[in-house]
Amino acid sequence: MDPRDAGAARLPPRARARRPLPLRLTPGGPPMSALGLFHVAIRTADLDATRAFYTRVLGMVEDTGRPQMAFPGVWLRAPVAGSPAIIHVYAGAAAAGSEGAVPSGGAAVDHVSITVSGFAALRERVRGLGLDWREQCRPGRPYQLFVFDPSGVLLELTADDHGEPLPEPTPGKQYLAGWRDWFEPAAYRQFSAR
Repeated sequence: MDPRDAGAARLPPRARARRPLPLRLTPGGPPMSALGLFHVAIRTADLDATRAFYTRVLGMVEDTGRPQMAFPGVWLRAPVAGSPAIIHVYAGAAAAGSEGAVPSGGAAVDHVSITVSGFAALRERVRGLGLDWREQCRPGRPYQLFVFDPSGVLLELTADDHGEPLPEPTPGKQYLAGWRDWFEPAAYRQFSAR
């Protein structure tokens, strides 16, 4: 058992796999209401590279609650006991879908935002790995770093800046919404086991 899951060990296996909804509907309220984002599913042509990126760069861990499925994949979560799997990755025929080829990028979705801690260290890790990135720093708003994953999905890494010193903005790295010309797939080969 992963020691980070020690708190979850007291729950029966089926209860660990489920997570409570963040909000409850009130009696007499609307019959249905969106309560929050549950997870993001990413199709990938390289499961090993995608897993390595999210674990090595973002510090996420594999969630062992993923049920047996007919296709390869991984669920990823924050390294905090009991945290939910927020990134579901799938590969193989399920990733290729009816198109017969695994797409890259986000199609109509511009980016996926993930709250992170240790922001200055994360930015240095991204730099050290040779990944291109952009940032957005506006007064009174959380600091954000943008980086692609190996499948070309743009991630917005938003600082959970409670008392954490944030780095100075880097000239020439300002994020411009909609611009994708800085994604370099070759930089992500370092995460692949192939």
